[in-house]
Amino acid sequence: MSILLKNPHIVNPGQNIDAKGSLRVADDGVIETVAYGHNALEAREHDKVIDLEGILLVPGLFDMHCHFREPGQEHKETLETGARAAIAGGFTGVAIMPNTNPVIDNPLGVAYIRDAARNLPIDIQIIAAMTEGSNGEKLSPYGKLFACGIRAISDDGTAVQESQVMRLAFEYASNFDMLFIQHCEDKSLAKGGIMNEGHYAAMLGLKGIPDVAEALTLQRDLLLMEYLRKHKLHDPLPEPRYHVAHISTRSSLDLVRQARKKGLQVTCEVTPHHFTLTEQDLFMAENKGNYIMKPPLCSQDNHEALLEALEDGTIDVIATDHAPHARHEKECPPDQVAFGIIGLETAVALTFTQLVHTSRISVNRAIELMSTNPRRLMELPPLLFEAGSKANMTFIDPEATWTFSENDIASKASNTPFTGRTMKGRVTGTFHKGVLTGYA
Repeated sequence: MSILLKNPHIVNPGQNIDAKGSLRVADDGVIETVAYGHNALEAREHDKVIDLEGILLVPGLFDMHCHFREPGQEHKETLETGARAAIAGGFTGVAIMPNTNPVIDNPLGVAYIRDAARNLPIDIQIIAAMTEGSNGEKLSPYGKLFACGIRAISDDGTAVQESQVMRLAFEYASNFDMLFIQHCEDKSLAKGGIMNEGHYAAMLGLKGIPDVAEALTLQRDLLLMEYLRKHKLHDPLPEPRYHVAHISTRSSLDLVRQARKKGLQVTCEVTPHHFTLTEQDLFMAENKGNYIMKPPLCSQDNHEALLEALEDGTIDVIATDHAPHARHEKECPPDQVAFGIIGLETAVALTFTQLVHTSRISVNRAIELMSTNPRRLMELPPLLFEAGSKANMTFIDPEATWTFSENDIASKASNTPFTGRTMKGRVTGTFHKGVLTGYA
């Protein structure tokens, strides 16, 4: 039975589509026909007709920064429960970070993830560790990882502290045009820190993390990239592609802008919690554990800088940094709390509430940030709405007002500060791998 999706508002930045239309999808999940205009396609005798009036139909969302914890920390999340959370949040694909136990730093670990994920309802891309064990000392075997299909590396959760190791990483990975994803943090400055250094940390008596800890590591890496270019140490290899994970400060954003003016290939991402919350929210919160993450919730000035960068195009991607933890790891004294929160189920709603409905960005820009750009950076093929393409799409009701509750959480964990928050904009379903969700 074919499925006729009637009257959605179709938005696909990769095809410059922003129009009312209809799609017919065959029973094998392949798009048969696309037409534009009100009631553009008429139902056939055996079509299953779904009226999507008022619904956005967009390319399947992709989150390029997730932690699914398997192997080794399945009490927090598994590949299966992480995939459920992704679908609930409208994501048909994710890239998962390597800081599992053991760390994914070799072909055997890659093979394990691929085998365990083969029947999941989403696409999973694997980001391998930049250094063995993510300990910042010895480089992972990039050549072998590249042969296994790995196209991005990161020691997320920490940053490579030794400049010589980072230089060698740039030189080695340039042989394979891998994407560097850096968790920018000077560990000597951040050591023991709980939240952003400043007035609110002092009021709470908590050790702070100075925001310059992020920019210092970023500046070091950019200077290395400039040095290698100046001395043509990459010729004839591609110059490094460098991506700043969960950027959070004005000074870091300025460094990104400056690097781009020099022609360096630098991109960056922001999380929904960083463009929604500030350090003041942590100060006011009763349960502070769900407001503690790295980088820490920032000052009001840095928060405004993130919003400005979303508007002016400096930020390329919205990524959740979905970081599930067991309840006891969050409901404890602040100096014992595990860093991070879950984010897949709330990302779309926060983006529409905080950015689209406040006219900070357009719907088109939101989809670019959450689908088109992350797929491009991960070197994945673009999603096209045309005959012969596999249906890979997300449905969003931009006007739906709802209150997020624990019943809406599909993750194995529930560590989020957004329980009880009322938002405008909600995922209503997905269509991927021949499976339609939300419109049974």
